[in-house]
Amino acid sequence: MKRTSILYLAFSFFALVNPKMGFTQNPFWEEVKKQPATLGIDKGSKDFKLTNFNLSILNSSQTVASLKLKTDSKFDYTPDELLNKRDRDKFFHLGDLNISIKPVGSSDWKNYSSSTKRVDVKPIIDKKSLVAANISAALGDIPLQVNRYWQNINGDLVLKFEIKNTTKSKYEIGALGIPMIFNNNLDWKNLDTAHMDNVFFDPYIGKDAGYLQVNRLHGNGPSLLVLPYENAGFEAYNPLNSDPTPRSITFEGFHEWVIHSKAYAETEWKGVEQWNTPTSTILKPGQSKSFAVRFVLAPSIKQIENELIRQQRPVAVGVSGYVLPINNTAKLFVKSTKAIKKIQSYPADAIELRKEQNTANKWANYTVKGKKWGRARVDITYEDGSLQTVHYKVIKAEKDVVKDLGHFLTTVQWYENPNDLFGRSPSVISYDYETKSHITQEKRAWYAGLSDEAGAASWLAAIMKQLLQPQPEEINKLKRFANETMYGRIQHKEGKNKYGVVKSLFYYEPDSMPAGTYSADINYKTWSAWPKKEADNIGRSYNYPHVAAAHWVLYKLSRNYTNLVTEEGWSNYLRRAYHTAIAMVEKAPYYAQFGQMEGSVFLFILQDLKKEGLTTEANHLESTMRKRAEHWRTLNYPFGSEMPWDSTGQEEVYMWSKYFGFNDKALVTLNAILAYMPTVPHWGYNGSARRYWDFVYGGKLSRIERQLHHYGSALNSIPVLHEYRNNPNDFYLLRVGHAGMMGALANVTEDGFGPAAFHSYPSTLANDGISGDYGSGFYGYAVNSGTYIVKHPEFGWLAFSGNLTQQQHNISVEVTTSSQARVFLAEENLWVTTEVGEINKFIYDEKTKDVTLTFNSTVNNIEIDNIILSLNQESGYKVESYSKNSSGRYLIPKGTSSIKLKKI
Repeated sequence: MKRTSILYLAFSFFALVNPKMGFTQNPFWEEVKKQPATLGIDKGSKDFKLTNFNLSILNSSQTVASLKLKTDSKFDYTPDELLNKRDRDKFFHLGDLNISIKPVGSSDWKNYSSSTKRVDVKPIIDKKSLVAANISAALGDIPLQVNRYWQNINGDLVLKFEIKNTTKSKYEIGALGIPMIFNNNLDWKNLDTAHMDNVFFDPYIGKDAGYLQVNRLHGNGPSLLVLPYENAGFEAYNPLNSDPTPRSITFEGFHEWVIHSKAYAETEWKGVEQWNTPTSTILKPGQSKSFAVRFVLAPSIKQIENELIRQQRPVAVGVSGYVLPINNTAKLFVKSTKAIKKIQSYPADAIELRKEQNTANKWANYTVKGKKWGRARVDITYEDGSLQTVHYKVIKAEKDVVKDLGHFLTTVQWYENPNDLFGRSPSVISYDYETKSHITQEKRAWYAGLSDEAGAASWLAAIMKQLLQPQPEEINKLKRFANETMYGRIQHKEGKNKYGVVKSLFYYEPDSMPAGTYSADINYKTWSAWPKKEADNIGRSYNYPHVAAAHWVLYKLSRNYTNLVTEEGWSNYLRRAYHTAIAMVEKAPYYAQFGQMEGSVFLFILQDLKKEGLTTEANHLESTMRKRAEHWRTLNYPFGSEMPWDSTGQEEVYMWSKYFGFNDKALVTLNAILAYMPTVPHWGYNGSARRYWDFVYGGKLSRIERQLHHYGSALNSIPVLHEYRNNPNDFYLLRVGHAGMMGALANVTEDGFGPAAFHSYPSTLANDGISGDYGSGFYGYAVNSGTYIVKHPEFGWLAFSGNLTQQQHNISVEVTTSSQARVFLAEENLWVTTEVGEINKFIYDEKTKDVTLTFNSTVNNIEIDNIILSLNQESGYKVESYSKNSSGRYLIPKGTSSIKLKKI
């Protein structure tokens, strides 16, 4: 594939945000105009009314011209506004087909696509179909006969292809893909029009139980589901990079639903382990086979699984999701109208499955244990021969993942070079895992410059790790970084720009630097190779939360532990965090109008200012942030950023909206998050907040591509889990939020390297090669990770990030998060947190409502003075035999093995 250039992305962005640059001024579309229109729009179309849809099909190609909801005639699932621009050869439309075949015995696959060269299809009279056609001519010189049928079956739309071998030779169908062309193109849209017009879609690549969910950006209304109907198992999800529609930060590109993938696996995906075993179909002479998908509506996003059950589709629910720490006992519940014939792990030694008693409503119930680190799959074969696949990632224990990450960051990624010309030593610097080297220069200045997300993320992750697992040797290094490199270089500590944060310490200015400073192998002739003036710019607000978070963690360590951070008083660090928050608004006002990634840290800083009695600072910060939230309150969709559409500002927008009581805006924000953050039985997509351009800005393999567990996953889990704790009966929120939280750990390697994200392209399916902006997501895990205990009406007592056992009315949960510092009991709306102290077990007596907490004797082998514990007021619990201090917390003397919580 031809990689999208950063220059083009920059053009797309500025064209989008500048309303004076009209759509037709894009030079690409001007060139397309010169090509002949071949789709045959001028030959008219036929309209059909189904139960839920109004459908329009072109006469010439019999592809879809529009697919509209009956309840909203202004909304079209297809890219309707582009139909008259994409009416040339090679542009895909809903109803097209891609196929690769070869004679049996041959070694060479030949590819055919109905989009390559448009010709009129030959209509077929079929009383069972709305319209039907022989589309063989549209597939060029294909030796097989291909008929396509659009059908109304019980009110639902069905798309069927019948492939017949009319030759005297056997043919193997090695690739068969149905392009899924829905309106995910945000080009030249503002946020209001994008949220009203556009959709995002997410796959469950689960073979015969797979489906595609298509959600409107605002998250409201029904969810369109594409389901297998006949011989159409969802085997792979392939980007349609041959479609000429230019991909950019406003258009992720289209994908195809791949039914057979053997030909791809042997050619362009060769050597890459796929999600599912690649398959093919052999057609004997005279034999035909049909392949069909069905389009149905679920009433809402949260009701997708209920609709699947109603449609008699298999449904799998994993607890705690599909990222499986090796020390956790998980659960898998499966609902199907067909009996399970066989269930097994692939690889065979990766996962241990044990059948338990079915639930009351006949959900099959399995205990799941990860045995071997890495990607794994559970294959469920039903009595009728159909196959469902559930995709897991087995990882180390959460505590071990975080320990390894901290060690890797402060050893392998530690950069010590007193002669560094850019003042970056000492620091935790960006890292190339493939070449095993520090990134000390790059054409994208921020990668090597210790600021921006891709530059700051590594040191941010290293510092946030100390909030979970303080380690003296690591902290000693990070104090040096904070005092020598961050505060005074990345952030001004004096003068008129005091507390301002620069864009990069690294810059490209060869005339002012010694010969040999810059590698001749790097192309620095690009806008991203910033000169010093641009690198010194303090006007990018997104750089400030990283620094604020670092000051805040140092405050926490200094305040809560006796001997970890003693060089300065805790109040200095807290005040620096406060001043950084204020500086963001004052010195970077344009972008400060938007929600920031990690922006929740400003709320945490405010809460600590109040707790510490720093009233003047607290009042100033609160009033400053209220002005921002008041602005968001005036917007329909307050999710703007430096990008035309983004999935990171929602975190801060939600948190401040909730804090100030703007609950309507918080709900708008939450619904938008749920639209791009699905729950499906696949570790890569489950809880994975949509992001598809940051491999360009924060990755090594630079291309527009859906990123799996980019930092947005864990950041968006902050509002989702916050909302869940306010609504503990909403199990859907818990599943999505916990999955996003675990996304921060999903891609960490066995030796502790944190990559930017996982590549979803089936030609890659691997971690990105550099650290990139990983640390922003780890921030989300550090401030948000917790153990959740819930009594589900169907599945019984469950624990997320914990191991649960039940003896009569006693529910005991071993806490398995990395910090063991937060537990939520949904039954009592009880949120227990420790600032210092590790909760080993949480024991709940259903009869008396009493809770017993047992503690580890030390925190990460560090001696502590007191366990510092807090309970949410709404729960009505208090600690027996202890009183709160002036800041509302309980100080439990070190050495205390257990305490009891009583309902008031």
